[in-house]
Amino acid sequence: MNVWLILTISMVILFTLLLSGVWIGIALIATGFIGLILFTNLSVSSIAGNAIWNTNNKPELVALPLYILMGDILSKGGAIEDLFRGLSSWTNRLPGKLLHANVLSCSFFAAVCGSSAATTATVGRITLPEFKKRNYDLGLSVGSLAGAGTLGFLIPPSIIMIVYGSLTGNSIGQLFIAGILPGIMLALIFMQYIAIRGILDPGITPGKEVFTWSDRRRSIVLLLPTILLILAVLGSIYLGWATATESSAIGVLGAIVIGLTRRSLSWSALKQCLYSTTYTTCMVILILTGASLLSVFMTFMSIPNEIAKAVANSGISTWGLLALLGVFYVFLGCLLDGFSMLVTTLPVTYPLVVNVMGFDPIWFGIMLVVLIEIAQITPPVAFNLFIIQELAQIDLGRAARYALPFFFLMLISLVILTVFPEITLWLPQHMIR
Repeated sequence: MNVWLILTISMVILFTLLLSGVWIGIALIATGFIGLILFTNLSVSSIAGNAIWNTNNKPELVALPLYILMGDILSKGGAIEDLFRGLSSWTNRLPGKLLHANVLSCSFFAAVCGSSAATTATVGRITLPEFKKRNYDLGLSVGSLAGAGTLGFLIPPSIIMIVYGSLTGNSIGQLFIAGILPGIMLALIFMQYIAIRGILDPGITPGKEVFTWSDRRRSIVLLLPTILLILAVLGSIYLGWATATESSAIGVLGAIVIGLTRRSLSWSALKQCLYSTTYTTCMVILILTGASLLSVFMTFMSIPNEIAKAVANSGISTWGLLALLGVFYVFLGCLLDGFSMLVTTLPVTYPLVVNVMGFDPIWFGIMLVVLIEIAQITPPVAFNLFIIQELAQIDLGRAARYALPFFFLMLISLVILTVFPEITLWLPQHMIR
């Protein structure tokens, strides 16, 4: 049967299952199984068994539950309250005032969390009530949270990066380090936009709170534990002292120490963190398993090779193809969540971009993460907006309208990272291995 017809049938099956509400992992597994049964004469049970074993029998996957646990412990331990209070005294004199603390709190928490949704929910519960109490502009309060909350995927450690590295065989440690400068750049772009809005219209951030240098010195005590934990986790990877898996254990230990020091981590809270971590890890592993089986099916059908040949013979320029891929992912982000986008497209787009077009796989991974971030705020399927809708008690359309400027800011960051790939690759090239 024609390869393109097989691809079309497979995608129809997959998207029908996804849109019907079937779990992502189950939809992927079912599509792979059905494809192997319909279009091959191979032993499906044997192929599936090998694919599942090879996917899950990877030492680097140990990092997945540990990073999730680290974020859960810090979230339950009240670290975000300390972050916001500590950052407020430093940002209050900037144009845009405490809205900068919104972005910085998301950035810091992203560096110990790994999840965009968790970052948005945890930070939003603290910051949105504070902004409302101070009569800050609702649109900019919600929009800055929607944009900055996505940094949970870009600033390491990142669950999405672990999934990408596991599926493609790239170093998770290098992906983590590669996300640092793009994450900082995107946070600074958000803050610059907030500052410009604050200069043009000071009324969006009313109030005249005054923080003294004594307040700022005391705030360092609140910020120091989280900063030290970030340095321990990422610094140990960059300096070659620990792998990404080993640094995740360091992170969990540090999170427990912070929780015990603050006397905010009880045995009951720790059990809740362990239950939450188990649930999230099982969900991700199921998705990884399904993606692996779908990838095996597509490889047997030579689908990636046929697509690569078609692109090579089309005469389209490299930049034109990248632009088309960008538009494709932005459109797909309106329909699917980030994990679904990644695992359903990677078997096709990764060989195309890396093997045919010759782009660096680490760079491509970071670009995909930014595109997945954009998907978090593009309705109708926009998980960050769903969370904000609940926190701010506004409808989805209004939340999307408030997030729109930050959508365009992320598109600008994509262009910058494409034109200047050194921003992504400089740190990984200089890390000690």
